[in-house]
Amino acid sequence: MPVFNEAESLPELYRRMCKVMDGLDGTCELILVNDGSQDGTPQLLRALQTADARVRVLEFSRNFGHQMAITAGLDYAGGSAVVIIDADLQDPPEAIPQLVAEWQRGAQVVFAVRAKRLGESWLKRSTAAAFYRIINRLTELHIPLDSGDFRLLDRQVVLALREVREHHRFMRGLSVWLGFRQASVQYVRNERFAGVSKYPMRKMLRFAADGITSFSYVPLQLATTLGFIAAGMALLGIPAVLLLRLSGYLAFEGQATTLSSVLLLGGVQLIFLGIIGEYLGRIYNEVKKRPLYILSAQLGFNESQNKLPKP
Repeated sequence: MPVFNEAESLPELYRRMCKVMDGLDGTCELILVNDGSQDGTPQLLRALQTADARVRVLEFSRNFGHQMAITAGLDYAGGSAVVIIDADLQDPPEAIPQLVAEWQRGAQVVFAVRAKRLGESWLKRSTAAAFYRIINRLTELHIPLDSGDFRLLDRQVVLALREVREHHRFMRGLSVWLGFRQASVQYVRNERFAGVSKYPMRKMLRFAADGITSFSYVPLQLATTLGFIAAGMALLGIPAVLLLRLSGYLAFEGQATTLSSVLLLGGVQLIFLGIIGEYLGRIYNEVKKRPLYILSAQLGFNESQNKLPKP
């Protein structure tokens, strides 16, 4: 469970998670990943860990981001099945038994699909719906529509994900890309219990760009396609203009047409230079081979667990 500035939600979150864990068949652990919180979250997490041996806490040295917090939790999770869920209580812990039931029936990846999204604006709902449809068209993945990071992963899937160490991580896509037996359950996504959203529009756009560029070369291929179209139009247009001028047609005199064409093609070139730069920047980040995250504290883990993961 990634946690970032969720001090107001943590007591209620812990209460509801304990109720769910007590009702499951088998032992459970609750791994809370503090992603550089700046409110009272670190103190609350330490208090929960001291009071309950099932609680484990990972503390980042700074804010590394939601997807890195999920990665760290998966690196240190020891269960036969692992559930990823956010700490804002929009995804209800009470839906976890449904995910577990599908896993017990043989599914290795169980997606939680949002049947309803309460308390969200029309803009956010429509852009989210459009994103899933776009990424499914641009890539070979098929991410269930209206699913998020709330899902259950079998141990085999978790071990496979640990082998994938790319920096620009889109965990929703990676868990689909791995394959395995997949299923889904529906639930109602609630309003945020407290605080404000940690995903403003700027972060959502960056997240969408990471998802598309991680699994698709279509933006790069689009540049080639438009290049051929522009070249074809030029090959057709140049002789047409020459014939019209030779015939005395004066509509193409002057520089307006030339300037418009140059500006259009220059703008298209700059756009695709930016797209190429996005891909190049991702390559640059990968070749540096920096760790995905840095921990400042690990609480509640035994010595063998502390040695296993490699950030």
